[in-house]
Amino acid sequence: MIELKNVHKTFTRKEMTIEALKGINLKVEKGDIFGVIGYSGAGKSTLIRLVNYLERPTQGQVLVAGRDLGTYNDKELRAAKKSIGMIFQHFNLLESKKVFDNVAIPLVLLKKNKNEIRKRVQELLEFVGLSDKAGSYPNELSGGQKQRVGIARALASNPSILLCDEATSALDPQTTQSILQLLKRINAEYNITVMIITHEMSVIQEICNKVAVMEEGRIIEQGSVLEVFGHPQHATTQNFVKTVIQNSMTPSVQKSIKDKHGNLLYKLNFVGENASEPILYEMIRSCDIKFNILFANMTEIQETTLGTMIIQIHGDRSQVDKALDLLKRHEVGVEEVESYVLDINNK
Repeated sequence: MIELKNVHKTFTRKEMTIEALKGINLKVEKGDIFGVIGYSGAGKSTLIRLVNYLERPTQGQVLVAGRDLGTYNDKELRAAKKSIGMIFQHFNLLESKKVFDNVAIPLVLLKKNKNEIRKRVQELLEFVGLSDKAGSYPNELSGGQKQRVGIARALASNPSILLCDEATSALDPQTTQSILQLLKRINAEYNITVMIITHEMSVIQEICNKVAVMEEGRIIEQGSVLEVFGHPQHATTQNFVKTVIQNSMTPSVQKSIKDKHGNLLYKLNFVGENASEPILYEMIRSCDIKFNILFANMTEIQETTLGTMIIQIHGDRSQVDKALDLLKRHEVGVEEVESYVLDINNK
């Protein structure tokens, strides 16, 4: 549905050259909810503006529905962009127009007749839960209501793609949750492909199926949300994951084991069904070892349980290896972390 191939974007301002995107390769499947996350200045907003050609790439291709947008003439590009809706962080509503008229703007531009406009706007306002606000002005609405108007407006022309540029950043947590649920409903009921730009990992956790992590104009990590949350590889990704999932020991526990050499520490990752199976009990029964649980946490991502545990194992090396083999046979991720813990405490 959406594909970026070796995309570069360079801005030149006051004799300064800024390379905002550096060789971006990205693919969003039809019907997916795809998130792009990064800190300010990572290039994520530039990236999403390329998808509807508000910005054009300096180099590379942006393909939508299999065709390079750069090959369209002006008329064809205008037609193609009708299939791409967009919602913004600060809503971008016309304060002088009522809610009905704000939602109707794309339909007026498409020269639809009044009856068709009225029917479509009423349908959309009911869908987003604002059927009683048609005659209100934006300054009479809450932030969440304004964003619902923005979503209704973006859906007016029946797009196949919905782009969300920091769409929940100006909202409180409860309102953010309601907007994310609305986006999930749009994706499910209309089969609209959703692409979300955000700096909040909780948004990715709540709604996205796949995610790309950006830093300094590059994608440094991407994959399914479950893979990225469960096994973050890059330091930036690890920092984002820590904002929503605690996956390491507290400093006091780290300090207490700093000088206890000879006892091996392992980080265990449980995914899905193995998070609820008595695997550790089986390990104790079949292996001559003892262990302490130093840290444990479980969370749910995309209706799948993700568990993290750090254990300290006491026992003969051969029995420890036997225990680790058992864990791996049960598809538990195993990572030795003793040296990592000691490094943290020696810094």
